[in-house]
Amino acid sequence: MRKFENQVQLIKYEVLKEVSKLAFKGTIKEERHKIPKTIIPGPEPRSRCCIYKERAIIEDRVELAMGGNKENKNIIEVLDIACDACPINRFVVTEACRGCLAHRCSEACPVGAIRHVGHKAYIDNNKCVECGRCREACQYNAIADVMRPCREACPVGALSIDKDKKAVIDNEKCIQCGACVYQCPFGAIVDKSFIVEVIDLLNRAKEEDIHVYAAIAPAISSQFYYAKIGQVVNGLKKLGFYDVVEVALGADIVAQHEAEEFKETIEDKGVMTSSCCPAFVSHINKNYPMLKDKVSSSVSPMIAISRLIKNIDDNAKVVFIGPCIAKKMEIKEKDLYGTTDYVITFEELAAMLDGAEIDLEYLEEDSLDNASFYGRVFARSGGLTEAIRHVVGKEKYDIDFEPVICEGMKECEKALKIAKANKLKCNFIEGMACEGGCIGGPASLHHGPKDRGQVDKYGKEAMEKDVKDSIRIFNIDGIELEREIEKDL
Repeated sequence: MRKFENQVQLIKYEVLKEVSKLAFKGTIKEERHKIPKTIIPGPEPRSRCCIYKERAIIEDRVELAMGGNKENKNIIEVLDIACDACPINRFVVTEACRGCLAHRCSEACPVGAIRHVGHKAYIDNNKCVECGRCREACQYNAIADVMRPCREACPVGALSIDKDKKAVIDNEKCIQCGACVYQCPFGAIVDKSFIVEVIDLLNRAKEEDIHVYAAIAPAISSQFYYAKIGQVVNGLKKLGFYDVVEVALGADIVAQHEAEEFKETIEDKGVMTSSCCPAFVSHINKNYPMLKDKVSSSVSPMIAISRLIKNIDDNAKVVFIGPCIAKKMEIKEKDLYGTTDYVITFEELAAMLDGAEIDLEYLEEDSLDNASFYGRVFARSGGLTEAIRHVVGKEKYDIDFEPVICEGMKECEKALKIAKANKLKCNFIEGMACEGGCIGGPASLHHGPKDRGQVDKYGKEAMEKDVKDSIRIFNIDGIELEREIEKDL
């Protein structure tokens, strides 16, 4: 039986599974209205006040599973009806208040929101502007900060609370890292899905000359604990995918290129950053524009492998499958649009497989071996650095490669601030928005301490141990790898 980290993930899965079922049948538009009652049959509610509110929330979830609001360009949306149960008053005076004579809390408040009654402080939340000065001033630590989990999780301050106490995303600030999606305890912040479009494409491929490729991220090694990777590959083919390719091969290509680029440009750049994490790159573009020229010119492994596939097969369509929400935004970038056709997450893949009644555990294993150890370990923090270091050593480049590995936006932010001040002692920044690297992605099926070990184990199982060995066949075929990995400028 499949396990879920929490009820939020379970409900999301149930919605995606029911949507998948109807999409495979070709009746999603006609029967979508049945899904809320299927998931919430009643008479008792699962978690909310009543089954009618729960069904209304499920209805909105179905809408997001079918692509969401087309006018909202962000791939992350807030379900207003679900965003109603968090504490709405950020600062609260606790029982630790001693009713002191100094009244430092009220003296510090710039808007007069604190009064004292019966030797205890009280906050008037109609006046409070959530500046936090009272909390800083209290010598007894008697004022608690109960910031909403979504706001606390957002590393770039893109979330605010409106007059109706609902969460609001500032699309100009949002970097689509997905931290708010993962951390919201009520599942009120959700990523839009391309699952219906992908299933429609697979259905069309049965009748038309379309080859739909599944490009699976190397983080797959830490996800489907109840099945082997070869069984997942077989399951993808049973869904209708023409073939399954490792994005780790794209990582091999990128590692080779970034090492060469580092050798050629580091003297002029001073410091270079990685470019494979779209949330990290978006953060630089929006908040550190002065460092944009430091970002590697390489595309991400997803884009590299998609270009490679389409160079080989004129009838190819590519669906990336991974743990990343930001990838859904990356494929919409002007210079990359049409390269990778769709992105679905591991959560969505699990729902698709179950919606099609494919039991991975009972399938024969299919092969998947077209990347090196180094391409596969891109999935975890430090993997990209290991790959570049390997190429630098293998090619005997006469350079000093001095990296700093940043996992999570807090570490990335620290490194970027130091780089901005020209005080960074290293000359390469590996930036990953998620803690642990891609295996910590917001749309992972689970987040566990064993994930890193699983990635390394998967890497060691690779037939090719060298980056160049894994891409040699494409060099023999005369494909210009430079064209595959350089960003279009």
